[in-house]
Amino acid sequence: MNLPLPNFSVDLKGQTALVTGASSGLGLRFARVLASCGAKVALTGRRLDRLEQAAAEIRHAGGTALPLQLDVTDAGQLLKVVGEAEKALGPVTILVNNAGVPDAQRATKMSVELIDTVLDTNLRAPYILSCEFARRLMAAKLPGRVVNISSAAAFDYGGNGAALYSITKAGVVRLTEALAVEWAKFNINVNAIAPGAFNSEMLAGMLERMGDLTKGYPRGRLGDAAQLDSTLLYLVSPSSDFVTGTCIRVDDCQHHR
Repeated sequence: MNLPLPNFSVDLKGQTALVTGASSGLGLRFARVLASCGAKVALTGRRLDRLEQAAAEIRHAGGTALPLQLDVTDAGQLLKVVGEAEKALGPVTILVNNAGVPDAQRATKMSVELIDTVLDTNLRAPYILSCEFARRLMAAKLPGRVVNISSAAAFDYGGNGAALYSITKAGVVRLTEALAVEWAKFNINVNAIAPGAFNSEMLAGMLERMGDLTKGYPRGRLGDAAQLDSTLLYLVSPSSDFVTGTCIRVDDCQHHR
């Protein structure tokens, strides 16, 4: 093979990306980053007003963005959203399964309703959406990239009432590994990122309940969403063609014991 030196590019022109949970936090950052590299981006989430604002900001910066309201606990919406994005922006070739919820309850104190919400959001939704994404690419004979957002909690349960969250995020890692094998022959790469504690809307609620987490971290700090840019772009770029079925931990050694 005659590959460039270095064999790395973040040029995503001609690609269409769909990001879940894109109304705030890491998902919003992911959408902006992908758009800045030339991808057309479908931003999805429940809060349409925030999605519209984010899409307007991306367009103002010269990008292409489409806000689509999506409740990831609704299977019917999951099965439709890829088609909606494709109709407006062209075939979706990058999927970022970012939407997630914490549980913040001891296992024996969780209601069945809360259990269902956490399972449906964190594990069922990325499975259904990934399958719909892959099904369309297979039919079109196009390659694609899935990036699932797991968590450092998949590998280390801190004992703070997040058992089901930890279980679902570990499930996301296994989902990544299994679907990567099944879809490799179709040139659909499936990888995951396991972030540690990053400044975000979701984490802010946890800090209110649990206090300052950073005192127990080796470098005593939280991450900034920008510190995930390079990992995301690596996994969606053509340069990571030989990388599939893996999970990259980006946690500043917060969860290494």
